[in-house]
Amino acid sequence: MSLGGQPPPRLRRPDLAARLARLLEWVWTACVLPDWPRRRRIIEADILARSARLGHGGWVAALDGMRPGTRWLGNGRLQINAHNYPPRDISAAQLLFVPVTPGGQGWVSWDEPDRYALTYTCSGVLAQASQVPVPSALAALVGPGRAQVLILLDTPKSTTQLVALTGLGLGSVGRHLKVLFDARLVQRRRAGRSVLYSRTTPGDALVAVQQTGSGTSLPAAYREAAAPRPAT
Repeated sequence: MSLGGQPPPRLRRPDLAARLARLLEWVWTACVLPDWPRRRRIIEADILARSARLGHGGWVAALDGMRPGTRWLGNGRLQINAHNYPPRDISAAQLLFVPVTPGGQGWVSWDEPDRYALTYTCSGVLAQASQVPVPSALAALVGPGRAQVLILLDTPKSTTQLVALTGLGLGSVGRHLKVLFDARLVQRRRAGRSVLYSRTTPGDALVAVQQTGSGTSLPAAYREAAAPRPAT
């Protein structure tokens, strides 16, 4: 149907639909499902982060780093790649942004004239968030879940983002944030409708100290604060 012609003879069989259904079921069960929870967390985190960027910085911020050649030109114009193709007016159509986790440059697709899609790869800190190593000493000190939350708060994040990034439940993330907030290791501020959490200076110092064993150097201010004092 897509090519406007007849299917090849090998596909002209009465059980084709059932065989294709079994094939798709196998692809989902064997190839996608085992890794789907991790991939879904990454995709949700990307959507949440880009939505927040859109609210704070507009389309320029939301599209930054989405895929090579993609950028917002202003006045309702979107560049999707670096090729010198003629512009296309899709102002009356639906435009979808589709994040995926496999590597690659992304692609575009369309169902003219009503719907277009820009598919891009989740990248940067969002794609790597579930792989951020948690120092064992920090996990032993504050607990593995709390340590993971503290590590991820190197940049401001909402509770919903932390749920998507860690795979922990909303209640667990909330309890971890409360303990860290009461201990003055994280701070919070409101940004629009969201409450964003980030590490305080003591929180940064605690993480930096624990990461020195893996080759990370302490900032000068932390080295000075941690230096032994002469006895008086």
